[in-house]
Amino acid sequence: MYINIKGHLQDLSAPQVMGILNITPDSFYAESRKQSEAAIILRGKQILEEGAGIIDVGAYSSRPGAVYVSEAEEMSRLEHGLRILFREYPDAIVSVDTFRAAIARRCVEEYGVAIINDIAAGTLDDKMFQTVADLHVPYIIMHMRGTPQTMMQLTEYEDFRQEIFSYFSEKIARLNQLGVHDIILDPGFGFSKNLEQNYELMKMLADFRIFDLPLLVGISRKKMIRDVLDCQTEESLNGTTILNVYSLLNGAHILRVHDVKEAVQAVKLIEKIKNSPI
Repeated sequence: MYINIKGHLQDLSAPQVMGILNITPDSFYAESRKQSEAAIILRGKQILEEGAGIIDVGAYSSRPGAVYVSEAEEMSRLEHGLRILFREYPDAIVSVDTFRAAIARRCVEEYGVAIINDIAAGTLDDKMFQTVADLHVPYIIMHMRGTPQTMMQLTEYEDFRQEIFSYFSEKIARLNQLGVHDIILDPGFGFSKNLEQNYELMKMLADFRIFDLPLLVGISRKKMIRDVLDCQTEESLNGTTILNVYSLLNGAHILRVHDVKEAVQAVKLIEKIKNSPI
């Protein structure tokens, strides 16, 4: 399982860890919010030193009910963060979490971003698919209905499993027609899904192998963990690690996390088991 990043094939047969860096004032986990230059430098250093292969930078919180952020404000935040990151860590592989095509283009062309991570899979900007095709970068598409402001009002499905798989099938076909083949699937835990649906989705993970594409799982410290364990965000690392291990055992190629060290350790141990002789 490979993706082409800046002309180099990235092997995902051993799962990768993606560390989260939020240049936002309102992301749900306070420890992930980094806005000052010093904080961004330290977070970038931590992500890389703890073993993540990708830094995922976001400037628009996508938590349920998140405050709307204008395109100009999102780009301003990203410019601030990306300048610092690439000055300090010029060889880092950076993805940008945005659903706006114009921002995706600027981040790739002006700052050297390697991957676009789109929570809306093109549904919030009809120029995104063509933009990604033009940029020749890997593209993460996530399952979501509506917007961050409305998604939790859109959790009614006639056939949950079928609708999610049809969603990805249609997106993949359209992207392939445009020449986009470096596609990563994100099932969208916590996005337009209630608690029971999130765990149904977790149980379905192995079935995503039918697409023969890399699978990204992002459940780090999310409400689906806190609700079951009756704990606060700050207390949800153990639950996160348990679900990350389950995800690795069921086909995850990338773990998107706040806590890089623990995720890297999980990958190492699972890979050790898989590669040990019988």
